[in-house]
Amino acid sequence: MNLCRVKWRDHQRLSRQELSEYSRPTAGLKATPRAGNDSGGGQLGNAIKCKPGGADDYIYVVVQEAVWDGLAKRIGPDLGMPDLAADPRFAKIGDRRKHQGDMWALIEKFAANYTKREFMAILNPLDVPCGPIMSTEDLANDEHVRGREMYVELDHPQRGKWYNVGMPIKLSASPAVVKRSPMLGEHTDEILKEVLGLSDADIAAKKEAGAFSMPPKKK
Repeated sequence: MNLCRVKWRDHQRLSRQELSEYSRPTAGLKATPRAGNDSGGGQLGNAIKCKPGGADDYIYVVVQEAVWDGLAKRIGPDLGMPDLAADPRFAKIGDRRKHQGDMWALIEKFAANYTKREFMAILNPLDVPCGPIMSTEDLANDEHVRGREMYVELDHPQRGKWYNVGMPIKLSASPAVVKRSPMLGEHTDEILKEVLGLSDADIAAKKEAGAFSMPPKKK
């Protein structure tokens, strides 16, 4: 929703001005360009490939004005560019936006030596906003996700053991319990007795007449 709101805002601005935050020209366009994370919402952000370079080895990095100097001084020496922070291509955010392809290439070259978690550990002390792009497997095995009971194991009579998403809202006075889905007709007798007040004889007669869906017979 926030991304849609930003892009709609940009579309409105496009009718009145050039959108300088995009690396490609927007003059004369009738709609904002398909630029992925190019505009960065005012700050440049991008997905950076890390070691070992697989489909899930990415971290999202935002290069704000306030963090570029520290970031450049940290990665520059390893890239053989000790004066990277003073490079005129990247001196100000407008310069970095204009040359962001070069900037991302340098950051990715540095990141190629580290896993996404290792690179995040380097960026955190520099106050560079970042976060690993997590695959389903990453989420399933994440210590925090498991600790928050956001990935819970269930046992189903037909399906067997499987995992489902937990409840994100945790209320101490009314905890939510995630349960498996019921079988067809599993609670028929319970509902007929407790809700409709039918007797066992009434239920048996109605079942005989085919009034209710019954659970499949066990093989």
